[in-house]
Amino acid sequence: MRKILLSLSVVIGLAACNANEEKGTFTLKGDLKNIDDQQVYLEQLFFNQNNPVVVDTAEIKAGKFTSSAIGSEEGLYRLRFEKQPIGYLFVNDKSNIKFTADVNDATLNGSDFNTPVNKSLKLFMTAINEKQESMNKLSASIDSLKTQKKTDSLVAANIVSLNNKAEDFKKFIIRSVDSIENPVVAMFALGYSRGIDPAELKTVVPNLAKRFPTHSGIAGIIKQYNEMVAKKDAPPPTTTPESTKPTSTAVIGSMAPEITMADTLGKPFSLSSLKGKYVLVDFWASWCMPCRGENPNLVANYNKYKSKNFTILGVSLDEDKAAWTKAIIKDKLAWKQVSDLKGWASAAGPLYGFDAIPYNVLIDPSGKIIATGLREGDLGKKLEEVLR
Repeated sequence: MRKILLSLSVVIGLAACNANEEKGTFTLKGDLKNIDDQQVYLEQLFFNQNNPVVVDTAEIKAGKFTSSAIGSEEGLYRLRFEKQPIGYLFVNDKSNIKFTADVNDATLNGSDFNTPVNKSLKLFMTAINEKQESMNKLSASIDSLKTQKKTDSLVAANIVSLNNKAEDFKKFIIRSVDSIENPVVAMFALGYSRGIDPAELKTVVPNLAKRFPTHSGIAGIIKQYNEMVAKKDAPPPTTTPESTKPTSTAVIGSMAPEITMADTLGKPFSLSSLKGKYVLVDFWASWCMPCRGENPNLVANYNKYKSKNFTILGVSLDEDKAAWTKAIIKDKLAWKQVSDLKGWASAAGPLYGFDAIPYNVLIDPSGKIIATGLREGDLGKKLEEVLR
């Protein structure tokens, strides 16, 4: 998914609505299948660098639970479980929300928040997943053709097809931001605009203020957009000749480019020091909600396979060290973490050729890349295949 730029604020002031209800209160009633009794955490997510905040904790008994929180306006929330490596996103568009899910089904079809806005969010996420999966498969096919030294014409035809899909993806994002009828889902869609020229958003982003004049998060989004445009238009302090700019060599079958960055203690650490193990190089950031949503899956697979010559190297695209280290602790990421704290200017981007996170590459003990872009169930399947 593209970099999500969220800018909601936690509301702590309460105002009485009537004798039995506080203004902005919403209640979520869950009915889950295939889950043990455990705690469930209701978290508010933010469209900026703030970490998720737990706003309520409930007990799951025989698959059922009830959780409540207060928000002055619609926002983005997540259910996180004590024992399950899975999370569910939703919008608090109704005061009473019914939630059903089968935790054995990690796809979007395996859960349902039965409200109008959440149906809209689910439709958008389903479309995004389908488009990204199509592009990832075609990209992997191109990498495979290159390593097999197939004809240039065949590779070129596939590249043209991939470029067409990328253009379609861009137009879908812009169209979605400008047409989705809910401010939270519109901001969620805008989070996928990483890589789109800000000039192409110059109409749709300011138009959000006209479409949703009363939502506080929209003002923050527009402010960040204006800052991004100003930064883009500012002359760079130095220029680098095109011939000396690093280019990505990270394709399946190639040797993984070296990464040497400071760890959380400020000491340099190199990817090559892990040679001899299967290594998942995970590119993420504390502010990236899709990354944070994927982290429980990484934790589960790390714990399952760490005794089988497997580890993970986290490479963060953070700029704020405090937010980075706090997220590591919060998400219980027990593997080595490094970052040059340069955000999207990180040296890892050009080396590995990604323009969206979360992104990862799987490296075999010799240092060769054997897979890229492993998400959700695909990660577990690939690890099971190579670590039998």
